[in-house]
Amino acid sequence: MKRRNALAFFATVATALVFCAVAGAQEYPNKPIRFIVPYPPAGGTDVVARILTEPLGATLGQSIIIDNRGGAAGNVGTEIAAKAPADGYHILFTLSSHTINPKLYGKLPFDVERDFLPISLAAMIPQILVVHPSVPANTVQELIALAKTQPGKLNYASVGTGSPGHIAGELFKLKTGVDIVHVPYKGGGPAVIDTIGGQVQMLFVSMPAAWQHVKAGKLKAIAVTSDKRSVAAPDVPTIMESGVADYVVNSWYGALAPAKTPPAAIARLQAAFASVLNQPQVKEKLLAQGAEAAPSTPAEFDRVIKDELAKWEYVIRAANIKPD
Repeated sequence: MKRRNALAFFATVATALVFCAVAGAQEYPNKPIRFIVPYPPAGGTDVVARILTEPLGATLGQSIIIDNRGGAAGNVGTEIAAKAPADGYHILFTLSSHTINPKLYGKLPFDVERDFLPISLAAMIPQILVVHPSVPANTVQELIALAKTQPGKLNYASVGTGSPGHIAGELFKLKTGVDIVHVPYKGGGPAVIDTIGGQVQMLFVSMPAAWQHVKAGKLKAIAVTSDKRSVAAPDVPTIMESGVADYVVNSWYGALAPAKTPPAAIARLQAAFASVLNQPQVKEKLLAQGAEAAPSTPAEFDRVIKDELAKWEYVIRAANIKPD
């Protein structure tokens, strides 16, 4: 009798626990969600995150709190996110350096595949190849021809060693055989200023950093690095369509959760991103920054990460890129 009562008690408790777990999952989210941005305020990642927080909060019924944790090229904030509770309330919002840093820095206190679950891509933003107006080249092929007549004489700037712009420049060298010299800067502002001033001839940088200066005639646009033309600059060709085979460098922004985050939370967040990124006003705000909304499934985002880890490992090794 006692054994029967005990079994009945435990069965009741188990049922209650299952009910509570299901109820908890159905109620998610029931408190504010923290977006860990591993870069300082006002940078591109922060700007894109802030465009999304209000509509995401409205869709999820909870506020989104931005927590900027810059440092070590994004590695500080990424480590914080990797070690955060896997509860659906701690999300890493980052950019494509997430797949560059592991291959550039080697041993890191986190593993981008093991320690994170992809939620959704948020936006794509091309790098753009611009030159000083005095450079006698208006197309990719003209620039390649010019560089080959002056090996080691032309410089290209980027926002820093291992940045997407640096990777774009080194891939350009590998694909075309030109000998151009990398000049790393600490941020987009100084790199753009020196290219406008003619201290360097070429620059690979994100669209938002350069496009206003292209429109003002201070820089000359040669091509974008993405696989298709930018909606923000439809008249600027891609490097690949300009004759450089298999050349694609897509910079992205996206959200990931710490490993072991409940699948229900991942699904709820992905659905929210899909909804928000299809809103016309959100698309317009992103486009004003030179970015294009790019919602995805977790599986699609995971494929991007895996493909880029392999691709950037090849570029970093072939170009012998070392961290500063």
